[in-house]
Amino acid sequence: MNVGIDKIGFFTPNYYVDMVDLANARNENPNKYLIGIGQTEQAVIPNTQDTVTMAANAALQVIDDSNRDKISLIILGTETGIDNSKSGAIYLQNLLGLSRHARAFEIKQACYGATAGIQMAKEFVNLHPNQQALVVGADVARYGVRTAGEVTQGGGAVAMTIAADSTILKLSKNSSVYSDDIMDFWRPLNRTEALVDGHYSNDIYQQFFVKTIHDYLQTNDMNLTDLSALVFHLPYTKMGLKGLREILPELSETDQKHFLSEFEASRVYNKRVGNLYTGSLYLSLLSLLDNSDDLHAGDQIGIFSYGSGAQGEFYTGTLQPGFKNSQRKKQINEILNQRTRLTVPEYETMFAQWPKLDAGDYHLDDLKDHSQFTFTGVNESKRQYQTKA
Repeated sequence: MNVGIDKIGFFTPNYYVDMVDLANARNENPNKYLIGIGQTEQAVIPNTQDTVTMAANAALQVIDDSNRDKISLIILGTETGIDNSKSGAIYLQNLLGLSRHARAFEIKQACYGATAGIQMAKEFVNLHPNQQALVVGADVARYGVRTAGEVTQGGGAVAMTIAADSTILKLSKNSSVYSDDIMDFWRPLNRTEALVDGHYSNDIYQQFFVKTIHDYLQTNDMNLTDLSALVFHLPYTKMGLKGLREILPELSETDQKHFLSEFEASRVYNKRVGNLYTGSLYLSLLSLLDNSDDLHAGDQIGIFSYGSGAQGEFYTGTLQPGFKNSQRKKQINEILNQRTRLTVPEYETMFAQWPKLDAGDYHLDDLKDHSQFTFTGVNESKRQYQTKA
């Protein structure tokens, strides 16, 4: 049975900061950000958007009357939870008007959460081929103004439906996983900004990639050249390039050029958005689907997922005849091109307006946020959401 990704959509809010502007404001050579980090723009998240609203806005692109009643599993992968108890997936279920008979829950393991959701959804659909699952990776990446991690911030959501007879990507039955108790990145309960050991995290990422891809290829009696492209978790796009370079010596010069070309296609969108944490890998997959000129139905794609702390997983997918979608590509480019470019002071002000964990009750004015779903504050310690017509 062809179980896999049937639809995929993306959302990020209507603001960004240009990396040249940020570099100049921080007295850095812009190439440190443009080349050294591999980013050109970074999404800036207003306080009227959170993981729930971004997930719901992304899901609008994959949920319609043709599949709404088939969704019986809702999984939100996030490390930017909005409640220590209640799952964001429950809010998502309500905002989207999905069945009350659906299972709905949240998964947390750093940037790996959406992948865990996809693997669970795949098994669910194998058992229930007439039903579908909604899996969303949604996050806000915050490290702080004028910190070492500032250039790797961002946010947004990627929503996917998992179904039998999928039109985009058939998922492999097997995968290779590796996990260890690693303190490369963490976010204590009293913080909205993450803590990270950057160089250590880069090293662990590359180690986990090499371990899992080689294990997968060996276990499944495959060669690297059986794959037409590799997709990486991209908290910043240079990180994926570092991973790719670990295995390039195993390829011919011609194959190296091919994999590098496909990697460039896979980071077109990520370069303009920044870090989505759980959604980063799947935005990269979406970018590859939309921007590669050399892929065809039947090609196998290698997929590397990584979540600090740490969990790595490598699996593959086979492209289906419907993987190209010009309307989807047009919609995503419109989302990115129609955003408002903030000055660095404006970005700093918006960043500082993010609600504190102990903010109590408050109301947010969402008149400038034209997204269909917005967050409007907290009343009696209960989060308030609005659906616009």
